Amino acid sequence: MANSVCDIDPDLLTVIKKFRFRQTKENAAIIMKIDRATMVVKLDEELENCSIEELQEALPEHQPRYVLFIYRNELGDGRVAYPMCFIFISPSGCKPELMMMYAGTRTAIVSEAQLTKVFELRSVEELTEEWLKGKLARLT
Repeated sequence: MANSVCDIDPDLLTVIKKFRFRQTKENAAIIMKIDRATMVVKLDEELENCSIEELQEALPEHQPRYVLFIYRNELGDGRVAYPMCFIFISPSGCKPELMMMYAGTRTAIVSEAQLTKVFELRSVEELTEEWLKGKLARLT
């Protein structure tokens, strides 16, 4: 595992593995947070069949979070793809030590979950369908 400021809860790794191999046809998300007392990344919330707006509402505005999001993306040629995106939300105005914990642990989670579509946002409001489609389009 990559060097990490915080540990990753083994139960969370199990949830991520199941999430990765799910056979859904809908959007779904896992929201992860760092427990500051134990310095462990834990599951915060799981969302099934959620819109980007519902995901936005589930996220705190002033605290960092990691989001694993399976997005039903209708492509211009009519095909549908289900990319799994890792989104690190680090709102400006967070406590510096909290930001360091999240920034210092991000690489370990990305590596552990074998993620390739990794994005970062500075505010929850930036998380929109237009933003995500734009990010994914640049990868293809």
